[in-house]
Amino acid sequence: MVIIMIDFHSHVIFDVDDGANTIEDSITMLLEAEKAGYTDIIATPHYMEGYYEVPKQKISEKIDLINKILNKNNIKLKIHQANEIYITDSIIQLINDGLVSTINNSKYVLLETPMTVEPLNFLQVVYQILEAEKIPIVAHPERYEFIQKNPNKVYNLIQEGVLFQSNMGSLIGLYGKEAKKTVIKLLKNNMVHFMGSDTHSPDSIYKKIGTALSELEKILPNDKIIKITYENAKKVLNNEKIEIEEPMKIKQGFFN
Repeated sequence: MVIIMIDFHSHVIFDVDDGANTIEDSITMLLEAEKAGYTDIIATPHYMEGYYEVPKQKISEKIDLINKILNKNNIKLKIHQANEIYITDSIIQLINDGLVSTINNSKYVLLETPMTVEPLNFLQVVYQILEAEKIPIVAHPERYEFIQKNPNKVYNLIQEGVLFQSNMGSLIGLYGKEAKKTVIKLLKNNMVHFMGSDTHSPDSIYKKIGTALSELEKILPNDKIIKITYENAKKVLNNEKIEIEEPMKIKQGFFN
């Protein structure tokens, strides 16, 4: 299946986190993205207090520079600014102070948690975001050990108003067997609302998107694939409401 897509999660901006190192890396990655079928890229550099703290304005300047090169070379790809914000009690303050970016200046906020343990302040931060009339989107839930052990945590969070983005690479085992097994469960039970590449370097996931899409086709019908790879992301970029399908609880057995 050949479709147009929006990449909901990427590290294509050079010299801001552990993603692209140089502007040449950025351009190479974006050319790979266009070839893979992406029309739009949501740039989500890490913001982690005390570690990755490149401010919103600096990232905006780098995006402008990349866009000039793209335009000069007649490359139609559009880049939209955001951050992947590491969970913090200061998240709303960071947004209000202009240090981090919501997705394309919308009400939608992309955040991540530690990989191994569920943060004690998870729900507290979620409620802060919701109380600020914004919508939290959690990146790659299938990669978190606490969700691999109990995927229905995603179900419970969706009931609270949280949305979820999974990685294309999880479908082809790039993050291990447990992540692959978990993402399949989440997809089958209407618990994934967006798909992203989570690309960090040239010559990586963008070249494997076709394989990942083939795996996705085994799990979901075409209309649902289009929804999570394009339509929902388009609504976020336009700051529109997303109508989600009712999630289903995952039946946990001894062998699954």
